Amino acid sequence: MAKRLRLPGFVDAHCHAFQRALRGRPGGTDFWSWRELMLAEAERQTPELVRREYVEVYRELWEAGYTAVGEFHYLGFAEALAAVEAAEEAHVRIVLLFVAYGRGGLPRFRQDSVAEYLRQVEDLRGRGLAVGVAPHSVRACPPEWLDEIGRYAAAEGLRLHVHADEQPREIEECLAEHGVRPIELLDRTGCLTERTTIVHGTHADGAELDLVARAGARICACPTTEAYLGDGFVPVERIRTRGIRICIGSDSNVRIDPLEELRELEGIARRQTGQRNVIPTEALLASGTDEGAAALGLEEWDKVEVDLGHRSLRGVEDVPEALISGCGADVLRSSGAVRSSRTSA
Repeated sequence: MAKRLRLPGFVDAHCHAFQRALRGRPGGTDFWSWRELMLAEAERQTPELVRREYVEVYRELWEAGYTAVGEFHYLGFAEALAAVEAAEEAHVRIVLLFVAYGRGGLPRFRQDSVAEYLRQVEDLRGRGLAVGVAPHSVRACPPEWLDEIGRYAAAEGLRLHVHADEQPREIEECLAEHGVRPIELLDRTGCLTERTTIVHGTHADGAELDLVARAGARICACPTTEAYLGDGFVPVERIRTRGIRICIGSDSNVRIDPLEELRELEGIARRQTGQRNVIPTEALLASGTDEGAAALGLEEWDKVEVDLGHRSLRGVEDVPEALISGCGADVLRSSGAVRSSRTSA
């Protein structure tokens, strides 16, 4: 019987499960043309489709060693409930990062007011679901929305996740409208605290990273998606030198493999510095497990087992190092029984 090593399960801190349907489609020449394809896919979603298709995505996460997921959800309230049901069927622990959308996007994304958004959050929490607040971005949420959401998150002790500094155009538009960059606006409106996770941050400058460090916030890197969309490189070395904590996400689900996300983090750092072993293996694995759980407010989640008889581990002496440097998700098997989604985030 093959030997197995148990480790903490990997945590997918940023997922858009419906975007799995776009895998294999060309999607245009830049992020903004791909976004049009994504919006068309979002428009066709229904609660029934979400319920059916998300089960398969979450099963793929489970089989890849992700035992918990933060679903960054902006398709509607009924669809949010369907996503939770799908995760529970797939045995993946879910935290619903319910998105506030005040302008732009599709009509189905948007709430009429920030008060309506917070009422929806309260409804979800009242059902016993694990929920975090998620202003989509500074493009989608005007400052008065950010002010209210920041106050609510602080009063209720909720996690706050937000896209920021993913694309240069986003930064240019924020500067033109507000006179500051996205993370600076989040700081100004009370949305940057120790409970905040900045998603992407690929184009964050030094001053913004200083704000993230000062607040004790995290950055969620999604390297396979950031490569796929042409977002750029997350500034890993500059994040590390400031002591900012990093977690990972599958985001568009063009690839579902936590070891690949972590290997890309180290690979980016090596390319940026011209050095090897920039991030210690233990710290990389923590980014994929403990840091993601903390970003979602989870205290417990299922473990994974490493198949020590797998061919990619033949002759290996240091299993954790080999996982990062040379293994794919097929070496992992999820295990355990922590499957409830009924915990406050």
